[in-house]
Amino acid sequence: MEHAVSTDRDPAAEEAGPLADAAAAEGAAAEGGTDDTDGEAAEAGTGAADATAGAATTEAEAAEAAAVSEAQAELAAQRELRERIEQRKAEKAGPIAAGTKLSGQAADLLAAVRAMESGGPVDPALLRTAAPAAAPDRPRESAPARPRPEAEQRPAEPRAAAPETVSAVRAVLGEGGAPETLAGQVTDALGERAPEVLRENPWQLLAVPGVRPEQADGFARALLGAACGPGDERRTTALVSRLLERAALQGHTALEASAVGSALAGHSVPDPDAAVRHAVEESVVLRFPEDEDDEAGEADGSDDGSEEHGESGGHDEAGGAPDGAAAAPVPVLLGLDRYALAEDALAEGLARLAKTGQDAVWEEAAAGAPSPSAAELIRAVAGHGLVLHAGGEAARAEPVALALAARALGVRAVVAVHSENGRDRLADGVDAVTVSGLLAGAEGPGRDADGLFALDLLVVLDAPQLDVETAATVVESLADGARLVLSGDPGVLWSAGAGRVFADLLAAGVCPRVSSRTPDPGPIGELVSGIGVGELNQVAAPGKEVVIVPVRDAGEAVHRTVQLVAESVPRAFGTEAGQTQVITVGHGGSAGTRALNAALKQRLNPGPGRFGGFDPGDRVAYVPSPGRTLQGAVVSADAEGLRLECGGATVTVPKDRVEHAVRHGWALTAHQAAGMRWPAVVVVLPGDATQGLSRPWVYTAFSRGDRHLSVVHGVDQALPKAVSDVPSQERTTRLRGQLEALLAPARQPG
Repeated sequence: MEHAVSTDRDPAAEEAGPLADAAAAEGAAAEGGTDDTDGEAAEAGTGAADATAGAATTEAEAAEAAAVSEAQAELAAQRELRERIEQRKAEKAGPIAAGTKLSGQAADLLAAVRAMESGGPVDPALLRTAAPAAAPDRPRESAPARPRPEAEQRPAEPRAAAPETVSAVRAVLGEGGAPETLAGQVTDALGERAPEVLRENPWQLLAVPGVRPEQADGFARALLGAACGPGDERRTTALVSRLLERAALQGHTALEASAVGSALAGHSVPDPDAAVRHAVEESVVLRFPEDEDDEAGEADGSDDGSEEHGESGGHDEAGGAPDGAAAAPVPVLLGLDRYALAEDALAEGLARLAKTGQDAVWEEAAAGAPSPSAAELIRAVAGHGLVLHAGGEAARAEPVALALAARALGVRAVVAVHSENGRDRLADGVDAVTVSGLLAGAEGPGRDADGLFALDLLVVLDAPQLDVETAATVVESLADGARLVLSGDPGVLWSAGAGRVFADLLAAGVCPRVSSRTPDPGPIGELVSGIGVGELNQVAAPGKEVVIVPVRDAGEAVHRTVQLVAESVPRAFGTEAGQTQVITVGHGGSAGTRALNAALKQRLNPGPGRFGGFDPGDRVAYVPSPGRTLQGAVVSADAEGLRLECGGATVTVPKDRVEHAVRHGWALTAHQAAGMRWPAVVVVLPGDATQGLSRPWVYTAFSRGDRHLSVVHGVDQALPKAVSDVPSQERTTRLRGQLEALLAPARQPG
């Protein structure tokens, strides 16, 4: 019997089966969200419910860089690697310098760096992936180009691993008694050296989502015999890495060392403190503060430690200890390289932009602003290089007005959104790019000779969806003197990826914040506005804009949902069934996305599911990379894979990746739906969904409909209780403290 509906990842009950079943049940790469919780992260002090993290298969990166020969690529990569080595050494004495570019292949690049530092062999495959792309030589434009030809805007298609590598991995798995069906996922997680890595450290099998420590222990015993035990350093380092990876799935960029130690003790590690020290010494994880002496000094009050604090690091509302009070000891945090480097680079880049000064050219634009809030935003941008804008759906018009005014002044300005859905919601005549397209060079003005965006102003809408790695790449691509506006609704769920960039910036108060005075209209806007302040109010809806549909059990919830999507909503509003989006709490459970999508498919597009359960015409959610959800439809299938139409582009998902990267998309989770809106939305709240409800979840789900919201309600008083009493789940990050330390003298009033 399944436990309560999970919150965007498969329920822990599914992980309890055999290793093959556990891995097969995982599907987080197609989820694009972090609503579901992970048991390991809970053990490490995240406070999350016990559910598994999904199969975060490594998908293909952006389209291949400009064509160069293999020899040229390897030479260029070698030069870049050596520069990175020197940079990593310099980082021991100071922060990352502004302007450093982050690679989209950060994990592979760091692995190659470590190998070169130690004098060991470097996998040529890593060098090829790390080869820098030549900066596109494009003319500067005063406005961004409209979407480019289909070949350029097509979502990146996954690259299949070398068959010989997969075959070698399959042999190692069979030798250790693990299911050979895991070979593809193992290769994705460990790279081309996967066979050697597994033989050297069998516990690296834990890098595959869904594999539990006890299963990896059995695999290691089969390969190593009596040469391994619970205190084996290979085991402990793999466990530490797994704990932090699982925490990242819950949005944390770091964890307290004490929490990691407690979790290790729960896995029978005899000396957790020694295990943590070894992981730090081996550079498996980074430690903050870096030196124990620093920690001792800060605990004695000799340093305020602000740069080491995350949002859970003990700041009061003003960002420091109360006057006259002793500074609280700074917790020791552990973080993975990829998130630590991204957070450091992001903090430095934001500080660099925040120091951009007054530009009188903007002042004249404020006079012609369409609203007082838009005028206030323009004036803020006139004096500052980094500005935050907070508001709902209707308020999106204000940063767009800013960009249009900037272009009228001859300023190179770009508006970036997170999806085709977000672009479609802008007013006619407004050019916009997607964040992914901008970073890949497929959309927008391109980059200059230094590899920086050829623009003066970047406006990012739906900014709460920015994870720390994406945000760092964006900021590091902006030239000195450029201006950045991050606009979004503070009430929605945070990013699917690690970090809480927008929330950390708001909390740090180190740059101007413009709060829109433009409310979302109508009964839905009124309802959501109340939810934002913790109140679930009844609203008048004479045009059936908001409808509550009470249900007794999950079976009735599924039945009524199908009825609403297929009949009631289209009949009442003259829309098609495809214009109504279903949102529920999780993938598992009696009324999760799986159950709802199965019922909706049977009604709206019945078929035998000839290709992995899919048929032409099926509505799908495709995730080309973790945290990024694309809506589309199945076009066809053949030996190469499943062909989808996503936002006007065709993408082929290889057959062996369909299970992990594609789900039916009539029903989504709230994390998948964040940043998107539809004409009508049906929110499903079955009785077993109560544990997944929170104010941000309800706020996000209820605010996705433009014209209509139906709530299939089976949670009784749990809904108003969640709105009034359950705030955002805490995330441990370092960004807020870093920003306060870098920009403390320039703190802006809230």
